[in-house]
Amino acid sequence: MQDQFPKPHVAKALLPHAFDLRDGAHDEAHLLRVWRNVERIASEEGGDIEILLAATLLHDCIWIDKGSSQRHMASRLAAAKARDVLTGMAWSDDRINQVCHAIEAHSFSACITPASLEAKILQDADRLDAIGFIGVARCFYIAGVRKASICDAVDPAANDRPLDEDLFALDHFQTKLMKLERGFQTMTGARLAADRSAHVKSFYNGLLAELS
Repeated sequence: MQDQFPKPHVAKALLPHAFDLRDGAHDEAHLLRVWRNVERIASEEGGDIEILLAATLLHDCIWIDKGSSQRHMASRLAAAKARDVLTGMAWSDDRINQVCHAIEAHSFSACITPASLEAKILQDADRLDAIGFIGVARCFYIAGVRKASICDAVDPAANDRPLDEDLFALDHFQTKLMKLERGFQTMTGARLAADRSAHVKSFYNGLLAELS
């Protein structure tokens, strides 16, 4: 798989550290999709490719279930592990810090504002994989793993009940997926997000129409 990335020697060294645990929404295919998003954004916005590569490959290296109260700590824990890995590879402190900040800031639940171009690109690239058709697929996959229902049988749009994404996959569209478009950091990421967000909204409205 390292041949799918630039600097194959770096990818080969980092891929064994990319996951402790994984699921079908956070796996090698996810890494490759995020990297392709990174490349597309960086081709227009710039950025240090080696920093971006390391941050992409290690951004999910610590897995915490989305239902855990520690979920907001996942990116910080991943950054700490990345620091150990890159220190062992004799990276400079400055470049390690750049990678770690990008990893910490990529997470939606961490609420850390990206301060560097590389951090902005990784955050955008990862969020692009949470919207569009792939975002819809990942949403329902995770709901299935967690034994959630597709939607509430009586009130799928949550018109007269509180939203509960832990119980109903469709509620996650309102709590997160249809809001992600607003938070993109780069002009390129925002442009790509607008197209994908339109797909999410179209699916949501189409499913509600069928249910009604």
